[in-house]
Amino acid sequence: MTSGTGQPQDSLADWLLIRPEISWPAWRSAGLASQAPSCDGFRKFFMTTRGVRDSGGAVRVLHALEVAFADAEQGRPLTFALMAKWQRTVLGHDRVGFRTMPAFAKGGRERYGLAPDTPARFERCLSQSAEVDLPLPSRAARTYLDILFFHPFEDGNARAAMLALAFVLARDSVPLDQVRPLQTTRWADDADGAADLAVLLGILITTAQPRRCHGRQS
Repeated sequence: MTSGTGQPQDSLADWLLIRPEISWPAWRSAGLASQAPSCDGFRKFFMTTRGVRDSGGAVRVLHALEVAFADAEQGRPLTFALMAKWQRTVLGHDRVGFRTMPAFAKGGRERYGLAPDTPARFERCLSQSAEVDLPLPSRAARTYLDILFFHPFEDGNARAAMLALAFVLARDSVPLDQVRPLQTTRWADDADGAADLAVLLGILITTAQPRRCHGRQS
């Protein structure tokens, strides 16, 4: 859908409109795997998706993942400053700030607007990743989608979203042995799709099993 200016409608505005109305699924942690999987699904994901076509980028994002895990172990709050620290490693840039212009994705079909309060609204959304009144899969899914639709960085937002997802789960000591099923197109006005992502995360959490991680580096 396009606006009256001929540009795509503001997808960030769409997301902020439906975000409070999403019927997030209930979830019980009783099915959590009793033994942590031997395969780190996030590491495997980045090695598979970036390792062949961008070996240098793969090394950088894997290093950022380790930093994110260390931050989670220390119980740090999720903030833009923390994400920017990871993103400096991911992109190999000394300075990484909040974008200063509207952003586009999906071949220009989605536009993410920018207002004076956009960074502050993003910060508030990130802080909600620690809310205990929402089950972990829903909190993690919401945070992942927040990053996709706020699109805070000029580059590397998909990687930033995956790193934040890994961080939110790791902060609750919840590992995943596979995350590739999460990689599908997400739309900012799709409330049912957001809830379905939380359901999928719950399934991946409860079915994580100890298994050999092919290609894992020590």
